[in-house]
Amino acid sequence: MTNEANQPLNIPAVVDKENFSCAIAVASWNAQITQPLLTGALDVLAEAGICQDAIHVLHVPGSVELVNAAALAINAYNPSAVIILGCVIRGETPHFDYVCQSVTQGTTMLNARGGTPVIFGLITTENMQQALDRAGGRLGNKGSEAAAAAIAMANLHHALQP
Repeated sequence: MTNEANQPLNIPAVVDKENFSCAIAVASWNAQITQPLLTGALDVLAEAGICQDAIHVLHVPGSVELVNAAALAINAYNPSAVIILGCVIRGETPHFDYVCQSVTQGTTMLNARGGTPVIFGLITTENMQQALDRAGGRLGNKGSEAAAAAIAMANLHHALQP
């Protein structure tokens, strides 16, 4: 696995593997992109030694619904981290801007609470090729990178627990 700079992806060791769990909210819209993102995230978590029972995958219709699913996952599962995975490709209307702004603001609000880290795995691109490049193509897999970030943030939260 490599990152966008074509360097090997650094997968942190999970500090509290016994108690680690992760929720992944994935949008069904643009599934040709979001499914490889999900696969990348699951591969990283498996490589880090996380068992499948500690991973909760929630499928939602589109990217706007990712924030709601993340909030639900935090309440339902109390995970160590939540990853949101989606893809928004610019079109001819301002819909792109509204969706991106909504997901960004919602994720920021969840993270500002200081509780469970929510990792932003939303790809926002000008065209399909740019999305493919970031979903396992020449620029790596943003799902894999999001999973590595989830582990790193869960480790940070664990280290700072009273």
